[in-house]
Amino acid sequence: MVAQTDSKTPDIVVRGGADSFEQEIIAGKHRLVADEPASAGGGDAGPDPYDYLLASLGVCTSMTVGFYARRNHLPLEKITVSLWHSRIHAKDCEDCETKQGMVDRIEVEVELTGALTAEERVKLMEIAGKCPVHRTLTSEINIRLRAVEKSPA
Repeated sequence: MVAQTDSKTPDIVVRGGADSFEQEIIAGKHRLVADEPASAGGGDAGPDPYDYLLASLGVCTSMTVGFYARRNHLPLEKITVSLWHSRIHAKDCEDCETKQGMVDRIEVEVELTGALTAEERVKLMEIAGKCPVHRTLTSEINIRLRAVEKSPA
């Protein structure tokens, strides 16, 4: 059976060969590369998949905070978002619903530079937690994976 996909253009296309971890990422007119580090058997030609996941969250957080600050004429000068990914034992996570196995943990630090009041800083941190990617990662996610078979030419 051939799976049917929507006729619209995909948001992202990823292509790679079976001979290595290196992947070409096509995002509209942009071309990126992903790979695994040499320590994991890759060629280290680009960031690994988790680096891209963290970058997506960091970029969205920074953009959302910056947009809010501009719109509200806050004296924010610079935003620096630092992120880390790890896997922890669920039993070691006090605020996690899952209590068995492993849990993915993403730690995010946001540095706000500018002559901001304490109130403005608190509000910007609240806004940081509302960026669309953050909301996606903390909501129920439904991924529909399907095989596509191309007809012989």
